[in-house]
Amino acid sequence: MAIIRWRTYPEINAFNRQMDQIFDDMLRVKRQPEMTWKPAVELQNTNDNLILRVQIPGVEAKDLDIQVTKEAVAITGENRYENKGQIRSEFHYGKFQRVIPLPVAIQNDQVQAEYKNGILTLTLPKVTEARQKVVKINLADNTTEPVAKVAPTEEPQAA
Repeated sequence: MAIIRWRTYPEINAFNRQMDQIFDDMLRVKRQPEMTWKPAVELQNTNDNLILRVQIPGVEAKDLDIQVTKEAVAITGENRYENKGQIRSEFHYGKFQRVIPLPVAIQNDQVQAEYKNGILTLTLPKVTEARQKVVKINLADNTTEPVAKVAPTEEPQAA
């Protein structure tokens, strides 16, 4: 009779991997399956505007929905998957949504948008109260003449 040694660590590790896979699959079902990726954003603050740039390569302009309030920007869209016989793909496909809160209030009725080379650029003008007001003070105009020193007066002596 042959003695077979039981290897505990490889079998326990295999069991742990299988359990992790089961839990990952369960969590994937509970998440919103239609929202599969989030595009990268960049927000720049200038004196008069906020500039929001969103990386959404491969998404057509007709597949974008952009809503702007005074406090936030919501962007939803979809990068449609076309099966062209890919062997490997690391592209992001499916629906996405981003809500970007804004640090200051904006004039949402005057937003300008440009979509070029997979980059969406939104120019969001700030409300007048939120703009940085710069006042230049010219010290050359506010100079004063030096004040002459006044000598103390002597009291008249009695005669």
